[in-house]
Amino acid sequence: MNRFVFRMIAIAFLAATMTVSADPTPLQQGDLIKVYLPGEDMLKEPLSVNRNGQIVLPEVGPVYVLGKSEEAASLAVKEALSIAFKDLANLNVYVQERRKIINVLGYVESPGEYILPAESSLQMALHAAGGLRNGAQLNRIKLMRGDQEFVINYKAYLDSGDNALLPGLVSLDSIFIPASPKIGNVEVEFDPAKIADAGDAADEQAIKVFGEVNSPGTFSYSPKGTLIDLLMRAGGVTRWAGVEQVRIITDGEPKLFNLKQYLDTGDKTLVPDLMPGATVFVPRQEEEIKSGGNTVYIMGEVARPGAYDGKQEATFIDILANAGGPTRFAETRAIRLIKPDGRVIKVDLTGYTEGIVANRPPPVGAGDAIFVPEKADVNDDSWLKVAPSRAVRVLGEVANPGRVEWADEMSLLDLLAHVGGPTAGADTSTIDIVTPTAEGTMLATKFDLDAFIKSGAADTALPTLKAGATIRIHSLPDDPTDNKSQWVRQSSETSIYVFGEVGAPGRYKFNEVMHFLDILSAADGPTGNADIHNIRISHRNNKYARVSKVNLAMYFETGDDYLLPKVMPGDTIYIPSKSRHWLDESKESTIRVLGSVNKPGRYRFDDTMTILDLLAQAGGTSDAAYLEKITVVNMSCCADQARTFDLPEFSRTARFEDLPVLRAGDTVYVPNKGESQWQKVRTGLNDLFQVVSLASLIGVL
Repeated sequence: MNRFVFRMIAIAFLAATMTVSADPTPLQQGDLIKVYLPGEDMLKEPLSVNRNGQIVLPEVGPVYVLGKSEEAASLAVKEALSIAFKDLANLNVYVQERRKIINVLGYVESPGEYILPAESSLQMALHAAGGLRNGAQLNRIKLMRGDQEFVINYKAYLDSGDNALLPGLVSLDSIFIPASPKIGNVEVEFDPAKIADAGDAADEQAIKVFGEVNSPGTFSYSPKGTLIDLLMRAGGVTRWAGVEQVRIITDGEPKLFNLKQYLDTGDKTLVPDLMPGATVFVPRQEEEIKSGGNTVYIMGEVARPGAYDGKQEATFIDILANAGGPTRFAETRAIRLIKPDGRVIKVDLTGYTEGIVANRPPPVGAGDAIFVPEKADVNDDSWLKVAPSRAVRVLGEVANPGRVEWADEMSLLDLLAHVGGPTAGADTSTIDIVTPTAEGTMLATKFDLDAFIKSGAADTALPTLKAGATIRIHSLPDDPTDNKSQWVRQSSETSIYVFGEVGAPGRYKFNEVMHFLDILSAADGPTGNADIHNIRISHRNNKYARVSKVNLAMYFETGDDYLLPKVMPGDTIYIPSKSRHWLDESKESTIRVLGSVNKPGRYRFDDTMTILDLLAQAGGTSDAAYLEKITVVNMSCCADQARTFDLPEFSRTARFEDLPVLRAGDTVYVPNKGESQWQKVRTGLNDLFQVVSLASLIGVL
């Protein structure tokens, strides 16, 4: 009994002490809470705060304690237990152990959820998951906390031991360890030795070394390391390495490093500096282009073309002889010496050997290139062997048109004879010649070969030709009788369409150099029934519909070229007929002539005409026309009006200002004499006399 009392006193004292020294740290998931109530065996086991922040009390159920202090949690538990227990005076609630729930995922031995002590770090969490697997990427470990995500460089922590690099863990944190991209997409047994052979780094500052080295891979950057150190870490270069053309890319700028020159001179300034993220490539020796400070290049028709190491005292002849000399196919009159700055020097070796050219061949320096071209063969189909600066072009009606090599001592007659001369269908009266000028422009001339031959002129009268000129000989006009079967050979994009009253309507070849009269002449011109005052052109090359009207008669009267429209391939030209249906002419484009005229009807009218022209076109007035009261009805946009015109009065005065103004759309009415007032009076009197006479006759009877 005394022992029991002593135990109760000790428990009460301990509870009082714990109450006084309660921990204010908020509770989190994973913490162990001890609920002690004397005499209750069901509360012996400590309770763990679950993921929902609750502890499950026997006979009561869950109680939310997340984020509460130890004292607040004790009150919450006491309040919950008061439902099932009456005597809670000796209830004691305290935190037995601080813990946290951590999820460890990814490339670890045993991924899953772990409950760790409160002071556990990232390293302890990885240890609880069985440690990292071979191939885990240490510098990209992710820590996910709610919606936040942190990237941890665990490799830097292992290198330095700096605890500041590892963030603290909070309950319900998730740690994800990614796999290194070097392990591939297929799960195989991992061999760490292979990774070691491929480099020792995987961060953004790593330097990549590949090509002809013994151990290509990605290596960590060291500020004190040089390119030589990096090549040594890669196992050195192989026996096939092109050590004169080592390539380095630093900050997007490519550089070349001559390792052989550095080893020969020991000059450290030749070694380029390395920056984080650089790339080093060592090419194979057989893929290397031979070059150097003393190299001279010989190409073309020589016995042994290639790159040769030159000497300062070597001349042009020495270098050419060292290459075996020109072959029998070499064009030694057109050898080119190409300088490194892009200048090209022409060398006439044949002229020099024959004494025609007084100048010696130019000196050859380091980096120069000698090109010996091939002779042009007349039977060779390749035209690329003759440069444009040494050729002229002959087109058209000649026996063998094409590109011909040119010399300044030649003339136009020599050129025509070389291409076989004009054909039987050639128009030699208008030969077109386009010659380049010194200003870089082209000079176009025409030459009449027929007149030259008939007059027996000297060769000095021939046009001067230069290399790069073009000669075109036209063909005589040809009038095929049936070319309709060939129309599919002509594309619609290069055609123009002519319809209506022309001699030969159809589809014609057309280009932008030609104009309206060319295409009209090609269609044999308008017929006698063509209405050339109202030609219509549909322009189809615009994004919108546009139709223009051409008065060809006015053009022939004035000669003004601005009246002719600009026509393009694809346009359509329509020339209407004079005798077309009257419905084809709108009322706004004609004038109506009614009444006492010989040919009443609708007539076309323009602003240059007067009412006299209109009456004359209508056949003149009839004998019964009442000329003093000719009526003109004008149509306007605002209000229509009518006025009268006295033709006999105009014939006496000849006052043209009295003529009424007419416009297209108006109406002219010539009344009958019977509609005049005087005629009406005469008719009335005549009727009256007849009635009186009839009455008198009846009275006599």
